[in-house]
Amino acid sequence: MDLPAEAVAATVLIEVVRISALPAGEGVLYPGEVVAHWTGSEVAHALALIASLPGSEQHRCGFSPGWSLRAYEDSLDLVLFEAAFCFKCHEVRMHGTAVPPALARQFFDAEASSAQSLLALLSPAPAPAPR
Repeated sequence: MDLPAEAVAATVLIEVVRISALPAGEGVLYPGEVVAHWTGSEVAHALALIASLPGSEQHRCGFSPGWSLRAYEDSLDLVLFEAAFCFKCHEVRMHGTAVPPALARQFFDAEASSAQSLLALLSPAPAPAPR
């Protein structure tokens, strides 16, 4: 998958968002709960994993993303890009100040091992119930 190279180089923080609805308009962040913040090696690992996602053909599901990643540069003022992932239709939609139109909509193989690794990072197993 292609990511905006300058944004990848500038990213110091990623917010992981469990999406609760579609955004109110184009270019608006996806609503949902921020469930994690990644920095340092976690950022590098996640971006490398995303970049390694193999391409795929479009599948029809109506685009119902479950997760998004928001990338920030060191001032944390502005989202460089947000990537929303739908593992049903194998689509990623990206927007943000660093995203050229050619990268705004891409398709990935959601069954590939790299995609499954990304999904595992996004949705870790729930903690065991206390005894």
